[in-house]
Amino acid sequence: MRERRDSGRTKFEELFKGNDGAYYGGEELAGIMEGFLYGDVFRRGLLTDKQRELITLAVLTTNQNSEDIKAHVKAALNIGVTPEEIKEAVYQCAPYIGFTKALEGAYAMNEAFREKNVKLPLASQATVTEKDRYAKGFTTQKSIFPAGLDVMYQSSPANRKHVAEYLASFCFGDFYTRGALDVKMREILTLCILSAQGGCESQVKSHVQANLNVGNGEDLMIEAITQCLPFIGFPRTLNALACVAEVVKK
Repeated sequence: MRERRDSGRTKFEELFKGNDGAYYGGEELAGIMEGFLYGDVFRRGLLTDKQRELITLAVLTTNQNSEDIKAHVKAALNIGVTPEEIKEAVYQCAPYIGFTKALEGAYAMNEAFREKNVKLPLASQATVTEKDRYAKGFTTQKSIFPAGLDVMYQSSPANRKHVAEYLASFCFGDFYTRGALDVKMREILTLCILSAQGGCESQVKSHVQANLNVGNGEDLMIEAITQCLPFIGFPRTLNALACVAEVVKK
Protein backbone atom coordinates (compact mmCIF):
# COMPACT_ATOMS: atom_id res chain seq x y z
CA MET A 1 0.00 0.00 0.00
CA ARG A 2 2.79 2.39 0.97
CA GLU A 3 4.68 1.55 -2.23
CA ARG A 4 1.61 2.32 -4.34
CA ARG A 5 1.05 5.70 -2.72
CA ASP A 6 4.74 6.60 -2.88
CA SER A 7 4.85 5.61 -6.54
CA GLY A 8 1.76 7.71 -7.22
CA ARG A 9 3.26 10.73 -5.47
CA THR A 10 6.53 10.34 -7.40
CA LYS A 11 4.71 10.20 -10.73
CA PHE A 12 2.53 13.16 -9.78
CA GLU A 13 5.65 15.19 -8.92
CA GLU A 14 7.23 14.22 -12.24
CA LEU A 15 4.19 15.34 -14.22
CA PHE A 16 3.18 18.43 -12.29
CA LYS A 17 6.54 19.45 -10.84
CA GLY A 18 5.26 19.40 -7.28
CA ASN A 19 2.59 22.04 -7.77
CA ASP A 20 -0.42 20.42 -6.09
CA GLY A 21 -2.54 23.50 -6.79
CA ALA A 22 -2.04 22.99 -10.52
CA TYR A 23 -4.54 20.19 -10.59
CA TYR A 24 -6.19 18.94 -7.45
CA GLY A 25 -8.40 20.14 -4.67
CA GLY A 26 -10.81 17.91 -2.83
CA GLU A 27 -8.70 16.79 0.12
CA GLU A 28 -9.27 13.05 0.67
CA LEU A 29 -10.88 12.52 -2.74
CA ALA A 30 -7.85 14.07 -4.42
CA GLY A 31 -5.59 11.74 -2.47
CA ILE A 32 -7.61 8.70 -3.48
CA MET A 33 -7.49 9.80 -7.12
CA GLU A 34 -3.75 10.39 -6.97
CA GLY A 35 -3.18 6.92 -5.56
CA PHE A 36 -5.39 5.23 -8.14
CA LEU A 37 -4.46 7.21 -11.26
CA TYR A 38 -0.74 7.59 -10.63
CA GLY A 39 -0.09 4.71 -8.23
CA ASP A 40 -2.15 2.04 -10.00
CA VAL A 41 -3.00 2.97 -13.59
CA PHE A 42 0.23 4.76 -14.53
CA ARG A 43 2.31 1.83 -13.27
CA ARG A 44 0.89 -0.60 -15.80
CA GLY A 45 2.91 -1.59 -18.87
CA LEU A 46 2.69 -0.99 -22.63
CA LEU A 47 1.80 2.71 -22.70
CA THR A 48 4.44 5.40 -22.45
CA ASP A 49 3.79 8.45 -20.31
CA LYS A 50 3.55 10.45 -23.54
CA GLN A 51 0.77 8.18 -24.82
CA ARG A 52 -0.98 8.36 -21.45
CA GLU A 53 -1.00 12.15 -21.45
CA LEU A 54 -2.25 12.35 -25.04
CA ILE A 55 -5.06 9.92 -24.20
CA THR A 56 -5.87 11.89 -21.06
CA LEU A 57 -6.06 15.16 -23.01
CA ALA A 58 -8.42 13.62 -25.57
CA VAL A 59 -10.68 12.26 -22.83
CA LEU A 60 -10.67 15.52 -20.87
CA THR A 61 -11.57 17.39 -24.06
CA THR A 62 -14.42 14.94 -24.63
CA ASN A 63 -15.56 15.44 -21.02
CA GLN A 64 -15.26 19.26 -21.24
CA ASN A 65 -12.91 19.50 -18.24
CA SER A 66 -11.22 22.80 -19.11
CA GLU A 67 -9.20 23.29 -15.93
CA ASP A 68 -7.95 19.73 -16.06
CA ILE A 69 -7.04 20.15 -19.74
CA LYS A 70 -4.83 23.09 -18.76
CA ALA A 71 -3.16 21.06 -16.02
CA HIS A 72 -2.48 18.11 -18.31
CA VAL A 73 -1.22 20.29 -21.15
CA LYS A 74 1.40 21.53 -18.69
CA ALA A 75 2.09 18.00 -17.48
CA ALA A 76 2.53 16.78 -21.04
CA LEU A 77 4.98 19.59 -21.79
CA ASN A 78 6.87 18.78 -18.59
CA ILE A 79 7.57 15.23 -19.79
CA GLY A 80 8.57 16.19 -23.31
CA VAL A 81 5.39 15.94 -25.37
CA THR A 82 5.59 18.56 -28.11
CA PRO A 83 3.03 21.36 -28.39
CA GLU A 84 2.14 20.06 -31.86
CA GLU A 85 1.37 16.58 -30.52
CA ILE A 86 -0.78 18.07 -27.78
CA LYS A 87 -2.68 20.21 -30.27
CA GLU A 88 -3.36 17.25 -32.51
CA ALA A 89 -4.72 15.15 -29.63
CA VAL A 90 -7.25 17.90 -28.89
CA TYR A 91 -8.06 18.49 -32.57
CA GLN A 92 -8.61 14.75 -33.15
CA CYS A 93 -11.70 15.00 -30.95
CA ALA A 94 -13.57 17.37 -33.28
CA PRO A 95 -15.21 14.86 -35.67
CA TYR A 96 -16.47 12.79 -32.73
CA ILE A 97 -17.60 15.37 -30.17
CA GLY A 98 -18.38 18.35 -32.43
CA PHE A 99 -16.67 21.66 -33.00
CA THR A 100 -17.97 23.61 -30.01
CA LYS A 101 -16.64 21.09 -27.50
CA ALA A 102 -13.35 20.70 -29.35
CA LEU A 103 -12.94 24.47 -29.49
CA GLU A 104 -13.45 24.69 -25.73
CA GLY A 105 -10.63 22.18 -25.38
CA ALA A 106 -8.46 24.20 -27.77
CA TYR A 107 -9.11 27.41 -25.82
CA ALA A 108 -7.99 25.74 -22.57
CA MET A 109 -4.98 24.23 -24.33
CA ASN A 110 -3.87 27.59 -25.72
CA GLU A 111 -4.28 29.24 -22.33
CA ALA A 112 -1.95 26.63 -20.85
CA PHE A 113 0.50 27.12 -23.72
CA ARG A 114 0.62 30.85 -23.03
CA GLU A 115 1.23 30.21 -19.32
CA LYS A 116 4.13 27.92 -20.28
CA ASN A 117 5.48 30.51 -22.76
CA VAL A 118 4.83 28.40 -25.84
CA LYS A 119 4.88 30.63 -28.90
CA LEU A 120 1.53 30.75 -30.70
CA PRO A 121 0.20 30.09 -33.23
CA LEU A 122 1.80 26.71 -33.76
CA ALA A 123 2.75 25.65 -37.26
CA SER A 124 -0.14 24.14 -39.20
CA GLN A 125 -0.15 20.36 -39.44
CA ALA A 126 -2.54 20.27 -42.40
CA THR A 127 -1.40 18.19 -45.38
CA VAL A 128 -4.44 18.47 -47.66
CA THR A 129 -5.92 21.18 -49.87
CA GLU A 130 -9.48 21.94 -50.85
CA LYS A 131 -8.87 20.05 -54.08
CA ASP A 132 -7.50 16.82 -52.60
CA ARG A 133 -8.99 16.54 -49.09
CA TYR A 134 -11.68 14.10 -50.25
CA ALA A 135 -9.32 11.91 -52.27
CA LYS A 136 -6.67 11.79 -49.56
CA GLY A 137 -9.31 11.29 -46.89
CA PHE A 138 -10.87 8.39 -48.76
CA THR A 139 -7.45 6.82 -49.29
CA THR A 140 -6.67 7.14 -45.59
CA GLN A 141 -10.08 5.79 -44.60
CA LYS A 142 -9.63 2.81 -46.91
CA SER A 143 -6.21 2.07 -45.45
CA ILE A 144 -7.82 1.86 -42.01
CA PHE A 145 -11.03 0.12 -43.10
CA PRO A 146 -9.96 -1.92 -46.15
CA ALA A 147 -12.91 -4.31 -46.13
CA GLY A 148 -16.21 -3.21 -47.62
CA LEU A 149 -15.61 0.53 -47.84
CA ASP A 150 -16.31 0.76 -51.57
CA VAL A 151 -19.53 -1.21 -51.10
CA MET A 152 -20.57 1.07 -48.24
CA TYR A 153 -20.21 4.17 -50.40
CA GLN A 154 -21.89 2.57 -53.41
CA SER A 155 -24.82 1.32 -51.34
CA SER A 156 -25.43 4.55 -49.41
CA PRO A 157 -28.95 5.87 -50.13
CA ALA A 158 -28.93 9.01 -52.24
CA ASN A 159 -30.31 11.11 -49.39
CA ARG A 160 -27.46 10.00 -47.08
CA LYS A 161 -24.55 9.85 -49.49
CA HIS A 162 -23.42 13.32 -48.46
CA VAL A 163 -22.74 12.05 -44.93
CA ALA A 164 -20.49 9.29 -46.26
CA GLU A 165 -18.66 11.88 -48.33
CA TYR A 166 -18.27 14.16 -45.30
CA LEU A 167 -16.80 11.23 -43.38
CA ALA A 168 -14.08 10.84 -46.00
CA SER A 169 -13.32 14.51 -46.61
CA PHE A 170 -13.84 15.93 -43.12
CA CYS A 171 -13.05 13.21 -40.59
CA PHE A 172 -10.32 11.40 -42.50
CA GLY A 173 -9.26 14.16 -44.90
CA ASP A 174 -9.11 17.15 -42.58
CA PHE A 175 -7.94 15.29 -39.46
CA TYR A 176 -6.41 11.84 -39.99
CA THR A 177 -4.02 13.20 -42.63
CA ARG A 178 -2.59 15.86 -40.32
CA GLY A 179 0.99 15.74 -39.06
CA ALA A 180 2.55 15.32 -35.57
CA LEU A 181 0.60 12.13 -34.75
CA ASP A 182 0.59 8.97 -36.85
CA VAL A 183 -2.48 6.96 -37.78
CA LYS A 184 -1.85 4.37 -35.05
CA MET A 185 -1.92 7.04 -32.34
CA ARG A 186 -4.94 8.73 -33.88
CA GLU A 187 -6.83 5.44 -33.85
CA ILE A 188 -6.02 4.85 -30.18
CA LEU A 189 -7.24 8.37 -29.41
CA THR A 190 -10.43 7.83 -31.41
CA LEU A 191 -11.14 4.62 -29.51
CA CYS A 192 -10.76 6.49 -26.23
CA ILE A 193 -12.84 9.47 -27.37
CA LEU A 194 -15.71 7.18 -28.37
CA SER A 195 -15.42 5.09 -25.21
CA ALA A 196 -15.54 8.22 -23.05
CA GLN A 197 -18.86 9.36 -24.52
CA GLY A 198 -20.89 6.27 -23.71
CA GLY A 199 -23.67 5.00 -25.95
CA CYS A 200 -21.31 4.70 -28.91
CA GLU A 201 -20.76 0.94 -28.77
CA SER A 202 -21.32 0.44 -32.51
CA GLN A 203 -18.64 3.01 -33.31
CA VAL A 204 -16.36 1.67 -30.57
CA LYS A 205 -16.50 -1.78 -32.18
CA SER A 206 -15.73 -0.30 -35.59
CA HIS A 207 -12.67 1.42 -34.21
CA VAL A 208 -11.54 -1.65 -32.29
CA GLN A 209 -11.38 -3.31 -35.70
CA ALA A 210 -9.68 -0.22 -37.13
CA ASN A 211 -7.04 -0.40 -34.39
CA LEU A 212 -6.40 -4.04 -35.21
CA ASN A 213 -6.15 -3.11 -38.89
CA VAL A 214 -3.43 -0.51 -38.26
CA GLY A 215 -1.44 -2.75 -35.93
CA ASN A 216 -2.66 -1.79 -32.46
CA GLY A 217 -3.21 -5.06 -30.61
CA GLU A 218 -5.78 -6.11 -28.03
CA ASP A 219 -3.47 -5.54 -25.06
CA LEU A 220 -2.63 -2.00 -26.18
CA MET A 221 -6.33 -1.16 -26.56
CA ILE A 222 -7.07 -2.56 -23.10
CA GLU A 223 -4.31 -0.41 -21.62
CA ALA A 224 -5.57 2.69 -23.44
CA ILE A 225 -9.11 2.16 -22.16
CA THR A 226 -7.74 1.50 -18.67
CA GLN A 227 -6.02 4.89 -18.85
CA CYS A 228 -9.47 6.41 -19.44
CA LEU A 229 -11.01 4.70 -16.40
CA PRO A 230 -10.25 7.36 -13.75
CA PHE A 231 -11.88 9.99 -15.98
CA ILE A 232 -14.88 8.08 -17.37
CA GLY A 233 -15.76 5.62 -14.59
CA PHE A 234 -16.32 1.88 -14.56
CA PRO A 235 -19.58 1.56 -16.58
CA ARG A 236 -18.22 3.13 -19.76
CA THR A 237 -14.86 1.44 -19.26
CA LEU A 238 -16.44 -2.00 -18.93
CA ASN A 239 -18.66 -1.39 -21.96
CA ALA A 240 -15.62 -0.43 -24.04
CA LEU A 241 -13.65 -3.46 -22.85
CA ALA A 242 -16.60 -5.69 -23.78
CA CYS A 243 -16.52 -4.20 -27.29
CA VAL A 244 -12.82 -5.03 -27.56
CA ALA A 245 -13.43 -8.60 -26.42
CA GLU A 246 -16.33 -9.07 -28.85
CA VAL A 247 -14.42 -7.83 -31.90
CA VAL A 248 -11.20 -9.66 -31.07
CA LYS A 249 -13.10 -12.91 -30.54
CA LYS A 250 -14.42 -12.71 -34.12
